[in-house]
Amino acid sequence: MTHVSDTFPDPVYRDTVLAPLFDGARTGHAHALRQVDKAHLVMLAETGILTPAQAGAIAGGLRAVWAETDPAAMRYGGDVEDFFFAMEKALKARIGPDLGGRLHTARSRNDIDHTLFRLALKPRVEAALAEGRAALAQLLATAGREAETLIVAYTHGQPAQPTTLGHYLAAVAEVMLRDLARLEAALEIVDRCPLGAAAITTTGFPTDRHRVAQLLGFAAPLRNSYGCIATVDYISATYSALSLLFLHLGRPVQDLQFWSSFEVGQIRLPGGLVQISSIMPQKRNPVAIEHLRHLASQTWARSNAVLDILHNTPFTDMNDSEGETQDFGHQAFDAALRSLRLFGRVMAALQVDGARVARNLRLSCATVTELADMLVREAGLSFRAAHEIASEVAGAVVAAGEDLSSGGYPHFRRAYQAATGQAPEMDAAAFAQATSAAHFVALRDRFGGPAPAALQPALAGYGAELQALENRAAARAAQDRAAAEALEQSFNQLSGGA
Repeated sequence: MTHVSDTFPDPVYRDTVLAPLFDGARTGHAHALRQVDKAHLVMLAETGILTPAQAGAIAGGLRAVWAETDPAAMRYGGDVEDFFFAMEKALKARIGPDLGGRLHTARSRNDIDHTLFRLALKPRVEAALAEGRAALAQLLATAGREAETLIVAYTHGQPAQPTTLGHYLAAVAEVMLRDLARLEAALEIVDRCPLGAAAITTTGFPTDRHRVAQLLGFAAPLRNSYGCIATVDYISATYSALSLLFLHLGRPVQDLQFWSSFEVGQIRLPGGLVQISSIMPQKRNPVAIEHLRHLASQTWARSNAVLDILHNTPFTDMNDSEGETQDFGHQAFDAALRSLRLFGRVMAALQVDGARVARNLRLSCATVTELADMLVREAGLSFRAAHEIASEVAGAVVAAGEDLSSGGYPHFRRAYQAATGQAPEMDAAAFAQATSAAHFVALRDRFGGPAPAALQPALAGYGAELQALENRAAARAAQDRAAAEALEQSFNQLSGGA
């Protein structure tokens, strides 16, 4: 029988839990813990909870410990529970246990931890937003460049109607704008400071939670102290928004994969984004699109895994939402940044094969909807009657392997006369125009349509929304810089300078 010692920590518990958590904290949260210590110490001094002499001595001790300690070189030895206690132990050794222990007045690891987690999430969300805006900017640039470039639009995997690449990409841009807005909204939830909640119920000391939040660059303190250590919606909101962004991004990526197939051939990527086969010299594999789909799926899967981890957990402080879950979630951001950067590059490099588009439009009779519409507008037929004539024409053209515009008129004359008992007034030239792809798109200048009169103002509007996202990001970055400068200045003043 294996003997289990009562001495803490148990060696298995040490190796499977404490050591990995220690490593995660020292590599991911060491800098943020220093900022938390600075802000908390400044607040303790400003509120009179610590005397100026005490605060100055602690500030000097912290500086000395930071100068002597390289978190990257630290290894877990089992003499303390976690990284926080290791740093506290070093401070006590430097300035004495009584004075060193006073830094922890009116706080707990509970509120410290969730402050650190939020401080770690904020720059990751900002980085994802920045890469998202860059990808969106390239998406809109390509949409503008290809605003009049014809493509085949597909429904149910079959050729449906002609549109333009610009019109298609504008639809993707609309979704991406909404996704970035959702991620920005999640950032507002992350941007609330839990420090000062202490274990659960705040403290009997006269702390100033607003001041701490300000010094750490948060928009405000999170109000309810129980919620500060129990709520996880800052995590769930973030990963839900990230999940949706990449769920939605994966759909046009799937289209790009389909469009680049040999049978469709609607788009091409330049040589730098394709690979050849090691055995089949004719292969031209658009692997950048495959990797883009793969990275988007990784991001989506990891984001949803975080939500799964949080499912049915108690509404209290608990390990399920803490260190290892936070580190696991950060992997989703790593994949997200790679995916967004690659997406922007694919958008910039995307090329339409105009000859293949024209061929596919001809063979699929994708413009025949406009023939039916014209018969309603100009011949006075009901849409159902016009639809049946157009359907018969399309079937005959496809069966004969002909081009609708150049070879479909005889089929049209027969179908029209059979349906109405009279010859059509439309001649072959009018028929060719009515069934041309360029004419089809040009007519669709209604709000939201692909014609330039509709698409150009839409692209301008999307550009304005993107600029608003950029402006808000710049304002947040300025506030963060100001907070960091204020924290450093206030901390330096405690001991008369750095």
